[in-house]
This record gives sequence, C-alpha cells and structure tokens, in this order.
Amino acid sequence: MKRVLKLALAGTMMFSLVGCGSSSKSESESILDDGVFTVGMEVNYAPFNWAETKESDTTAPLTTGVSYADGYDVQIAKKIADTLGVKCEVKAIEWDGLQPALESGEIDAIIAGMTATDEREEGIDFTTPYFDGGGLVMIVKKGSKQASYTKKSQFKGQKVMGQKGTAYDTCIDQIKGVVHCTPKAKYPELVLALQQGDCVGVTAEMPVAMGICQANDDLTYIKFDSSDQFDYDSTVSIGLKEGTKDSEDFKKVQDALDQISTDDRESLMNDCVKRAPTSEE
Repeated sequence: MKRVLKLALAGTMMFSLVGCGSSSKSESESILDDGVFTVGMEVNYAPFNWAETKESDTTAPLTTGVSYADGYDVQIAKKIADTLGVKCEVKAIEWDGLQPALESGEIDAIIAGMTATDEREEGIDFTTPYFDGGGLVMIVKKGSKQASYTKKSQFKGQKVMGQKGTAYDTCIDQIKGVVHCTPKAKYPELVLALQQGDCVGVTAEMPVAMGICQANDDLTYIKFDSSDQFDYDSTVSIGLKEGTKDSEDFKKVQDALDQISTDDRESLMNDCVKRAPTSEE
C-alpha cells in the first residue's frame, strides 16, 4: 500500500486478471463444500492486506495464480480456514466490487477492513468485529505546518482527501469549512496525491497510517485531541451473504473467529505493521 508505484502497478495487473477462471457457488451450496474458503479484499490496503510475489508462512494464494496476499485480513482468514478444516484463498477485488462479488457467490466472505455500517447491513450479514482501529487520524507531510495540528478545525479551508466509498471519505465533511477533495479508489493513489501536493491531509485508521508512514519517511500522522475526534466507528467485521445469519455457515465462521483471542489479534496486527512492504521494496 505504501510502496506506492510498485504496488499500484501490481494491483492494477491483479485486478485486470481477477475474473479469470473463477466460479460461483449456488444458493443451496455451503461455502465450505469445495474445501476452500474464498475471501475478497483489495490486496492494496496495508497493513490489512497487500500483495506479495513469493509464498511464505503468512501468505495465502490469489485466485489468479500469479501472486499471493499477506496482511492482517489474510491472517484472520487463514486462522478461520484452519479451524474450519479448509484451504484459504484470496480474490483481489476493488472496494466497490466486494459486495456484488459476495452476492453472486464469487467469494464466500469479505475480510477487507470493512466496517458494518447501517447502509452495508442492508445487503451484508456481518460477524462481530475482528479489530478496532482506534479511530481516524490524519496523514500529512512531515515538517509541514499541518504536522503540528491537534484539532480537526485547523484544516478549515484546506484540501483533505479520503478513500472512495468509505467512512474515511464521508467523515471529512465533519470538518467545518474543509475543502473536500474528490476521493481516490486506492490508498497508494491517496499517498501519491498527498506527496504531490494535491491535498494536505489524508484520513486513515491508525494501523493504516502507521504502515504508510513507516514506508514513506516524508510522511507522518497526527492524532486529534480526545475532545475533537471524528464521529466514526473504527471496528471492522467479516461480511457474509445477506440472509445467512442463522445458517450453519455463518455460525461456523463466527465460532472460528471467536476462538482468536484479543491478544492474538493485537499481536497479528503488530506483526503485519512491521512486515508490510516499504517504499524501497
């Protein structure tokens, strides 16, 4: 997500191949009948998910067969698959295509750092949260005047950008008088826009901001005063097909998720923040 040019190009290649050789499951078929737990994610949103060219103990194969996926979402998916006794594979899908892919049976679940909003719950059944990102922060250029800000209101009259189709973008309007820039589809595009001066701030959850700044030493992030936080749900949950909440499949996935302790979840995220590719890589 941060090695901006490299992964943006790699992500573009993967998304162009994503429809090749895929199959969908029927309404009556269990998501586990084929022995594979297929999860959808962007594979472009470190530390939650990113692409790797080499297989390792922490990766899962992509359905395109040309690369692998790693990241926190991948670790959660792999642990669930292990508990269920099936293989885990990842399908790289752009954010706006995740829900349609779930509805069609192209994927079994969305594990992509997705928050269970009221709007999304109209078309997706969500598990309990598997991570809490700790609220939104603002990524800015290191050494800029914005780097010393402590309040959202200080961004009044300034250009701020978020990711398209997410609360990261809609929350920007909570800053009175802000210049709300046209959102970008992927975080590498947001990082590039910030570095090029198209905006002065990019909204992100804490783990994402940490990963971006770790990989780009010209960037930093700021946390706002406790009395001046965004009104935002920072939890993320697993999404399964609408109408399956009472099904055996849903219960099995939820039970498998419940077996991952809070300490394990925090440890997995810390490891992913450290392991995520840098801009040099």
